[in-house]
Amino acid sequence: MESHGAGLQRVLVLAFCVAGIWSAYIYQGVLQETVSTKRFGPDQKRFEHLAFLNLAQNVVCLIWSFIMIKLWSSGNRNGAPWWSYWSAGITNTIGPAMGIEALKYISYPAQVLAKSSKMIPVMLMGTLVYGIRYTLPEYVCTFLVAGGVSMFALSKTSSKTISKLAHPNAPLGYGLCFLNLAFDGFTNATQDSITSRYPKTSAWDIMLGMNLWGTIYNTVFMFGWPGASGFEAVKFCKLHPEAAWDILMYCLCGAVGQNFIFLTISRFGSLTNTTITTTRKFVSIVVSSLVSGNPLSTKQWGSVVMVFSGLSYQIYLKWRKLRRLQKKRKPM
Repeated sequence: MESHGAGLQRVLVLAFCVAGIWSAYIYQGVLQETVSTKRFGPDQKRFEHLAFLNLAQNVVCLIWSFIMIKLWSSGNRNGAPWWSYWSAGITNTIGPAMGIEALKYISYPAQVLAKSSKMIPVMLMGTLVYGIRYTLPEYVCTFLVAGGVSMFALSKTSSKTISKLAHPNAPLGYGLCFLNLAFDGFTNATQDSITSRYPKTSAWDIMLGMNLWGTIYNTVFMFGWPGASGFEAVKFCKLHPEAAWDILMYCLCGAVGQNFIFLTISRFGSLTNTTITTTRKFVSIVVSSLVSGNPLSTKQWGSVVMVFSGLSYQIYLKWRKLRRLQKKRKPM
C-alpha cells in the first residue's frame, strides 16, 4: 500500500508539472503573439519595441529568483559567482531578442516550428567543426525536422495571418530564429561549463546570474542613450495600459514556468522535461491556430506533424539510450 501511495503521489506531481508548464507557456505564447500583432488604443498603434519584452522578463525573473533563493536556499552558498555569467549573459540577451523580433516578420506558429529545430545547428556544428559522427536514426530525426520546417516555410501563408504581421518577410524572420538557436547553443554550453566548475550551483543561482547580466545588457541597450527605444516603449505602455498589463503577465508566466521546469527536472529528469516542453510547443501551435486566428493549410499541418514526429523520435532515442545506461549500471 505504501509503494502504491508513493506511486500515486509521483503521478500527481507529474500531472501538476505538466499542467503548470503547459498553462504558463501556452498562455505566455498567446500574450507574446498578442503584444507583437495587436493594435492598441483608439490610435490603433502596434507595440514595435519587442526587445523591451526581454528586459521586462529579465527584471521579473531576477526578482523572482532572488526571492526563491532567500526562501528556499540553505545558508551554505558555494555556487558560481555572479560575475561568471557575463559571457552567457551576452548571448542570452542577443538570442531571445532575435527570436522575439522575428515575430514582426513571420507568424507565431512559424516561429515555434523554427525554434524547435535546435538539433539542426547542433548536428551541423558537431559534424563540421568537431568531426562527430551521428547514427542513422539521429539523421532521420534531423531530416524530419528540417524537412518539416522547410515545407512550412515554403507553403503559402494565409492572407489573414500576413495582415497581422508588422513587416512580413519570411527569409528575415526564419534567419533571426536560426541565429537565436545558434546563440542559445553557446549559452547552454557556457552554462554547462559553469555548473561543471561549480557543482553546487542551483537552478536559482543560474536564473539569478543570467537575469542579472541580462538586465544590465538590456538596460544599456534600451536606455543607454537619449532617444533609445526603451523610452519609447515606456511611453507606449503609459499611453496603452492594456499593453503594459499584457507585458507584465507575459513576464510572470515565464517566471512561473521556470519554477515548474526546475521542479520537473529535479523530480523526473531532463528527458521528461523535454517531452513535456515539446508537446507544449505543438499545443501552442494548435492554440494559436484556433484562438489567435492563424489558420494553417493542410500542407502546413502536415509540416507541423512532420517536425513533431522527428522531435518525438528523438525523445524516444534518448529514452532508449538512458534505459541501456541504467541496465549497465545495475549490479549483476
